[in-house]
Amino acid sequence: MRLNKYIASCGVCSRREADKLIEANRITVNNELPSFGTEVNEGDVVCLDGKKITPNTKTIVLAYYKPVGVVCTEKDKHAQVTVIDDLKFPERVTYAGRLDKDSEGLLIMSNDGKLIEAMMKSANKHEKEYEVTVDKPLNGDILNKLSNGVYLPELDRTTRGCKVRRTGTRSFNIILTQGLNRQIRRMCKEVGLKVLTLKRIRVMSVDLKDYKLSPGKFVELPEKEILKLYSACGLKK
Repeated sequence: MRLNKYIASCGVCSRREADKLIEANRITVNNELPSFGTEVNEGDVVCLDGKKITPNTKTIVLAYYKPVGVVCTEKDKHAQVTVIDDLKFPERVTYAGRLDKDSEGLLIMSNDGKLIEAMMKSANKHEKEYEVTVDKPLNGDILNKLSNGVYLPELDRTTRGCKVRRTGTRSFNIILTQGLNRQIRRMCKEVGLKVLTLKRIRVMSVDLKDYKLSPGKFVELPEKEILKLYSACGLKK
C-alpha cells in the first residue's frame, strides 16, 4: 500500500495531507525518512512524530451539532474552542467540510480519511442543505440570482447552480453541491443581503432532524447510514 494511503487508513488525515506530513519529515517507516512513493508492507512500522500509527479496525462516523462560536480546526492557538475541544471524543476523528465560527449545525466526523476525502471532493457534487436568515425581505429576483449562480469577486469564482426555497419573509433553505470558503455568506453579500443566522441541517443522506441533537452533542451513526455514505462516495467499507 502506498504510504499516503496507509496514513489515511489510520485516520490521521486525507492522502493529500499525508503527503504534507511526509514532506515535513514527520513520518518515518522503520525509523527512516520515506519518499513519496514508498510502499508500506506487512511488518513495517510507520510512525507520526515518533508515535506508531496503525490502520483503523473500527470505522467511526459521527453526526455532530457544531455550536456557534466553535472553530472548525483541530489545532489553533488563537481559537477559544475548537471542534475537537468541544467534541471530546476519545479517538481521533476529523470533519468533512467546514462550518465557519458564526455558523452552526451538522458536521460529519470520521476516523476514515478516505471517506472524509471523498465527501469533500467538489467534483462528486454531494448535497449539503442549510437554513439561512438574512437582514432584508426576499423576492423572486434575489432567489433566482442565488439559485442560478453568483460571481464571487473575492474568490474569482462563479458558484454552481443550486436549489433555493423561501421559507419566510427573510429566510430560505439552500442546497449546495460545492463548498467554497464562506460560500453562502459571500453569495448573499453579492445580492445585497447580510446573513444573520446560518445552520447546516443535512449532509448527503444524514439529516440533523433525524437525530434530535442539541448544540455540542453528537451521535455515532448506525451501520446502515454509514453504508449509505460509503456507497454514495463510491467506496467499499
